[in-house]
Amino acid sequence: MGVAVGKAHFSFDTILFMITKAKTLSFLWQHLLLLGSLYLMTLGVVLCVKSGLGSSVISSLPFVFSLAGPVSIVPQWTIGEYTIAMNALLVLCQILILRRKFEPMQLFQLVIGFIFGWLIDLNMALTSGLACTTLPSQLLTQLAGCTVMGIGIAFEVRCGSVTMPGEGISIVISQVAHRPFAKVKIMVDTTLVLLAVAGCYLFFGRWQWNVVGVGTLFAMIYVGLVVRFTSPHLAWFDRLLAYVPGFRRYLFGLARWLYRRGSGSEK
Repeated sequence: MGVAVGKAHFSFDTILFMITKAKTLSFLWQHLLLLGSLYLMTLGVVLCVKSGLGSSVISSLPFVFSLAGPVSIVPQWTIGEYTIAMNALLVLCQILILRRKFEPMQLFQLVIGFIFGWLIDLNMALTSGLACTTLPSQLLTQLAGCTVMGIGIAFEVRCGSVTMPGEGISIVISQVAHRPFAKVKIMVDTTLVLLAVAGCYLFFGRWQWNVVGVGTLFAMIYVGLVVRFTSPHLAWFDRLLAYVPGFRRYLFGLARWLYRRGSGSEK
């Protein structure tokens, strides 16, 4: 009897171990794909910056501060470091707005924001040799950047993890103000661009068209179109994302078989 109980106990421990392992694998796989999505997004951001026609919305304000570092009293940080600081500030704003209603899980946005900023600096280093000296090369680089960024955003949304701080603040304002998310997102993006323009005049005394230019306006419209076009064609990505959950179901089936075998040995 003792042996049978031992076998049943072993089977139960095996089930717990396999479930825990499956959940861990599922979490790691999901966030590995999220990391790839963030890489594409930041590569798109960097290509827009390199085009010289205007950065993307999310990077416009950090770009201004990174350029102002050598000529003003602000810290001489990279665009990625200022992006990390901005994302942290956006999370802080969410906490101040929601207070006790803020879910601790959303603090994971800080991790996503840090990785996003770090990847921007990584891609800036990897593309250090890229120089857009002609208008055709600028246009092509801007187009490529916005396209890659849009595809990365479509992947990131599919991963279903914690949102980026820029989207997080839009969601919070939308919930509190009872306004449609799309309108709030436009308002937040417009505010970031206006702050970037104000920063240009504050630090340089004039509009910096390489920071906020025609490329910025193009990105505001075109990136959304890329996301809308790409999203219906990501069934393959959904299957890739579900690979580990499918493996988890296999483990559950094996665990049930072990449990039944252990229960049968008791009889």
